[in-house]
Amino acid sequence: MYYVTEEWSSILNTDGTKPIYIQIAEWLEAEILSGKFGTDEKVLSQYQLAEMFNINPATAAKGINILADENILYKKRGLGMFVASTAKEAIRIKRKNETLKRLVMEIVVESTRLQISEEELLELIQQTYRDMGGIVE
Repeated sequence: MYYVTEEWSSILNTDGTKPIYIQIAEWLEAEILSGKFGTDEKVLSQYQLAEMFNINPATAAKGINILADENILYKKRGLGMFVASTAKEAIRIKRKNETLKRLVMEIVVESTRLQISEEELLELIQQTYRDMGGIVE
C-alpha cells in the first residue's frame, strides 16, 4: 500500500521547462526504483495522481501511458496499472541511455572549456567514484 506523506504538488516543476506528464512518469520511475512500488504491485491511478499533484487526470494518464508504452507498467483490465517484472532494469537502461549520457556530455564540454585533458577527467571521475565507495545515495 502506498501512503501520501508529503506535499506532493511542490515536487512538480511548473516553470514550463519540462512537461508535467513527463515529470509524472519520472516520479513513478523513481518510486519504482526505490522499491516503493514493487513488481506486480498496483501503482496509483490517474485520479489518485491527479489529486495528489493537483493536476488534470488526463495529464496524469499521459504520464502513466508513457510507462505502459515502455513496458514498465502493464494493465490489468478493470483493475489498473501494475509494475512489470522487468521495470527496474528497463528504467536503469533508459536512464543510462538518456540521463547519464547527457550528463557526461555536459562534463566533457565543460572540461574542454577548462582545458582539462581526457586523462585528467578520467582520473577525477575514478577518484570521485572511489571516494564515494562506488555507492550513490
